[in-house]
Amino acid sequence: MFPKLTPRATVGALLTASLALAAAGCGSDDNSSGTSSTKAASSSSDGAKIAFLLPENKTARYESQDRPFFTDRVKQLCPKCEVIYENATQDAAKQQQQAEAAITRGAKVLVLDAVDVASAGSIVNRAKQAKIPVLSYGRLVSDAPLDYYVSIDPYKVGQQQAQVLLDGLKAQGKTSPKIVMINGSPTDSNSAPYKKGAKDIFDKAGVTVVKSYDTPDWSPDKAQQEMEQTITSAGKTGFDAVYVANDGMAGGAIAAMKAAGIDPSKVLVTGQDAEVTGVQRILKGEQLMTVYQPLKEIAGKSAEIAVPLAQGKPVPANIATSKTDNGAGQVPSVLVPTLSITKDNVNDTVIKDGFLKAADVCTAAYAAACKDAGIQ
Repeated sequence: MFPKLTPRATVGALLTASLALAAAGCGSDDNSSGTSSTKAASSSSDGAKIAFLLPENKTARYESQDRPFFTDRVKQLCPKCEVIYENATQDAAKQQQQAEAAITRGAKVLVLDAVDVASAGSIVNRAKQAKIPVLSYGRLVSDAPLDYYVSIDPYKVGQQQAQVLLDGLKAQGKTSPKIVMINGSPTDSNSAPYKKGAKDIFDKAGVTVVKSYDTPDWSPDKAQQEMEQTITSAGKTGFDAVYVANDGMAGGAIAAMKAAGIDPSKVLVTGQDAEVTGVQRILKGEQLMTVYQPLKEIAGKSAEIAVPLAQGKPVPANIATSKTDNGAGQVPSVLVPTLSITKDNVNDTVIKDGFLKAADVCTAAYAAACKDAGIQ
């Protein structure tokens, strides 16, 4: 019998097989073709192919924000450039296949938001074999020779979420609160620092963490199940607030509370990504806050790096002004600041910036709440 492989081991086996096939099929021609492609890109700025590889579509931002922002900025900078877009739907092996296909189609740079930051090192190594630069987008691929990294500071995000939650609990007069933590996917490099940033704030404040979960795939359904388990074990009054790492999972946690007869306006819940549904819950009083990642800037900076890389030109030195250690070295980085969003500043941030449209947020069910928040 064959040994049973874990999901990560399965991915690793597939990646190894893919690399072996690529080497067998191309031999020394693979490196030669990569070198000639780089030279061809260097000799012309008429256009180039840029692969934009995103991890999943359960989180609304990837299709509704990241993809159009990145594509639009590339077209502004290089009208003749082609964006090869793929979404891996939370399947690391599928993302490896998509990266391989993009390389075969002639991509001159990979902009990669990895499903699994550990196994994605094989994608980076394959690109390097073909002399193709890789920009790590959003999530930092570990122990791999990256060229650039563009994201936010996840530790600071966790601190922002936790601090707003503590301030809200203090306003309710709760000085020794009990909190549930619903954290992100363990395969996402940002999840651990989100969690650590929040936990450091909670520990200093003497907070009791009743339950803590690491939620696979950032799944709202799994977050709902985790909240149901908490309610069953701790009781309806066994917690004062729920730290949730993003808006999608916050929706799942709130659904579980509603189903159990718990008024979500009495239990403070955090989020992240400033999704339309998350902002609507904030306006209605069912969610305390979210974190606004300025995705237009993240996608824009990534495009500003990817276009010259694809054309074989130098990247402007003033774009990536910091460095991040990914275990393989110091990666030139752009870390974009984030903002805490509550009912008080929705209009002056995500609406004013054009990140969300008032018409999309202020549907009939939320018209009164929008009016109260000054959103027209």
